[in-house]
Amino acid sequence: MDLNYPAEAESFRAEIRSWLEANLPKGWFDDGFKMSDDERAAFNATWTEKLFEGGWICAGWPKEYGGKGLNLLEQVVLNEEFARAQAPLRADFFGDTLVGPTILQWGTEEQKKEFIPGILQGKIAWCQGFSEPNSGSDLASLKTEAVLDGDEWVINGQKVWTTQAQVADYVFLLCRTDKEAPQHAGISYLLVPMQQPGVEVRPIVQPDGTAEFNEVFFTNARCPKDNVVGGVNNGWKVAMTTLGFERGSSATTGYRRFLREWDAVVKIAQKNGKSKNALTRDALIKAWSKVKIMEVNGYRSLTDAIYGTHNAALLGACNKMFWSEYHKGFMELALDIQGMDAQILTGKGESEGVLPGNRRGRADYPVSDLQASFFFSRSETIWGGTSQIQRNIVSERALGLPKEPKAAK
Repeated sequence: MDLNYPAEAESFRAEIRSWLEANLPKGWFDDGFKMSDDERAAFNATWTEKLFEGGWICAGWPKEYGGKGLNLLEQVVLNEEFARAQAPLRADFFGDTLVGPTILQWGTEEQKKEFIPGILQGKIAWCQGFSEPNSGSDLASLKTEAVLDGDEWVINGQKVWTTQAQVADYVFLLCRTDKEAPQHAGISYLLVPMQQPGVEVRPIVQPDGTAEFNEVFFTNARCPKDNVVGGVNNGWKVAMTTLGFERGSSATTGYRRFLREWDAVVKIAQKNGKSKNALTRDALIKAWSKVKIMEVNGYRSLTDAIYGTHNAALLGACNKMFWSEYHKGFMELALDIQGMDAQILTGKGESEGVLPGNRRGRADYPVSDLQASFFFSRSETIWGGTSQIQRNIVSERALGLPKEPKAAK
């Protein structure tokens, strides 16, 4: 693991830092900087356009498709500088990070011309249609079907935990297109319009009042025959590519949100006097050490990618298991430190700004960022591969243990 970046990467870092300082609102880097709701709305309305003009959206994409053609290390530096500045970088995570790179790798030229410009300019919103009620960790057992009818696929089935489905224009959807083939071999990867008859989206309301997850029902929904990415019945390989992009160049920045959260909890402990308790201090230091381990693990993953040592699946399993289980435990500690105050719905407070993304509760259920993060942490050991699945990967690939026997049918 080499923590020293080459000179050209540091030169590129200076370029990004200079651009951020010139384009972020005045005072952004000052301690205690805050924006009013109106100022935040104005910033959000213009920021994506500035990113596009600067060439920072999908900057790792090839130049012929609108990117800057950045190499992996340059993409990492770009992510690090935006994370350091706490400046938003992605217009649409599902489009920019998942389906866009997948189309670039597996798609036809016609598919690239049709979809890549819209993704790059933020004009197409996407969601991911993989998990089903009975096919989560065992994704290859999915039941949603697509049957060819002339020039269109006719789709029937159900997906669940579909983030952003209520606002998406398209879903990249795994469907069974050959029921006679082995599980992994009969799946195709389709790009399906969401705004059509036969697609029903039902929000799943969470304990904190948010509803970013959805159930999606497909009843004779349709998409063009040519919207298969990577070829018919080759969807499993294409999907594994998509899931590989999910971690990608953010390996060295993922720990930062946990560090911001840790800082917020320490401030609460200092304010309410809990920091004077030796056991509390010990628990906080242990938590900080685990966040630093996440940082080091990120560099291990980056080193693996740069040198092509092909340990990505194993490292990904270890890292995902580590951070998700850490976060679940740390949020329990955070609520313990807050005491009875953690039971009161006060909206934003000392923890403002630690919650990633746009997850916000309803006006009639005003959770703080830490309360919302506590609720969400309960799911993190499940989505993206359960901790049980990650342990199977580690036991089989690192320890050489026999594979878990399949349940009798």
